[in-house]
Amino acid sequence: MYDQNHLAQSLSNGAANNLNTCFLQAGEQGDAVSYAEFYARSEQMAAALVAAGLAPGDRVAAQIDKTVTALELYMGTILAGGVFLPLNTAYTIKELEYFCGDAEPKLVACDPSRKDAIQHMVGPTITVWSIASDGSGDAANARDQQTPGFEVVPREASDLAAFLYTSGTTGQPKGAMLSHGNLASNASTLASAWQYTADDCLIHALPIFHIHGLFVAVNITLATGASLIYMKKYQPQAVTEAMTQASVLMGVPTFYTRLLDYDGFTSDAAKSMRLFVSGSAPLLAETHRQFEHRTGHRILERYGMTETGMMSSNPYEGERLAGTVGKPLPGITMRVADNNGLQVPQGERGVVEVKGPNVFQGYWKKPEKTAEDFRDDGFFITGDIGLIDDKGYLNIVGRAKDLIISGGLNVYPKEIESLLDDLEGVKESAVIGVPHPDFGEAVVAVLVSHDSNHPTSEAIMAQIKHDLAKFKQPKALFWVTDLPRNTMAKVQKNVLRDQYADLYS
Repeated sequence: MYDQNHLAQSLSNGAANNLNTCFLQAGEQGDAVSYAEFYARSEQMAAALVAAGLAPGDRVAAQIDKTVTALELYMGTILAGGVFLPLNTAYTIKELEYFCGDAEPKLVACDPSRKDAIQHMVGPTITVWSIASDGSGDAANARDQQTPGFEVVPREASDLAAFLYTSGTTGQPKGAMLSHGNLASNASTLASAWQYTADDCLIHALPIFHIHGLFVAVNITLATGASLIYMKKYQPQAVTEAMTQASVLMGVPTFYTRLLDYDGFTSDAAKSMRLFVSGSAPLLAETHRQFEHRTGHRILERYGMTETGMMSSNPYEGERLAGTVGKPLPGITMRVADNNGLQVPQGERGVVEVKGPNVFQGYWKKPEKTAEDFRDDGFFITGDIGLIDDKGYLNIVGRAKDLIISGGLNVYPKEIESLLDDLEGVKESAVIGVPHPDFGEAVVAVLVSHDSNHPTSEAIMAQIKHDLAKFKQPKALFWVTDLPRNTMAKVQKNVLRDQYADLYS
């Protein structure tokens, strides 16, 4: 259908022989959309982008709601040789000013309510298209003015297809550049590893401004000719009801905890499902146990990040170990290394480093940062601290930046959190380091309880003190209603560190 080096080629092969099959059921947004309809409208969108002045390599920034039109804009950008830049819908105009100033997009797509403000911000030389929550607006109008058919702009595997900005918890956000080859290889690898076929139907309740919802969930569906149940937002009841038509759910840990809290989610409701995948944040071992007890299914946890796509996965067939993220995916090389990039012995902690066709091309306009994050032998330094257990499974201990150094000794928050999370009365925990005049940093635990009748801090300490060396034991514990999280459910420890920064001052 398209050139072999083109991302669109690998994503269109799955349905190439049966374009009349359903690609997407949009629920309240409309009837089912076939592959033929989706690609035809995507090609019209590509023609509209070119008519608006998009040239190969130009960026299309999109801060838009989850609609079918949004997916057409994504595919249309790829077909036109552009670079797609999805942006979190929660970003403020001030935050958008940084992203647009850095990425220098040719076109910005946004909610109609923001069009005037964004046009004023980017100036008259940048095209701004509106896309409303029902998919209507400037983008749809421009698409519909084009005739069907489009001569696809050739691209090489190394050419950029998209980039996403990292969360930027320290310093300015960085644009991770992803090529056609990066995205195509990851979709193909995941489809094989998870035994994905055209018979699958995925419940899609994730946002599409993130690598999980767009470059994993959507791309793997397109690459295999499978179908989506496309939900604007996650609701346990709606997800449970959709399981009668579906076979796969991809989600973040809160998807699964909320399903377990919903009485209608039963083993009978999940009987047609074959695979539950979790990622973007660690899944508690207790959630694993409860989910398997309720449904008979063991959640498959995998590991990835913006710069690499998916790197490792628990096996589809074989033992899925709670608390681990499995083994490297085929074609991907992974090591746990010391600060000099030398592999540490099995079972020892170190920084996870990875190399493979999935690894990004570098940071946009930041060659120094790119060089800093790659070893001379091509391995990317993830910044995650992990260890390989005796079964060869990767365990993520935490982020290097979350490491606590108390009295000159290293403290890994994940070790303490795992103990705390297993205690009766503790729903979840986050362990941070805060400034301390004597120790440099003090270990502090922030806890969430199942209800208001939580144990006392003294009771918690009594239960863990025999399992932790003295220097690892929290010097303070705080109970909160919820932990602060970003849109992908990752706990924002930087927010907690700021909140408790003056505890010992």
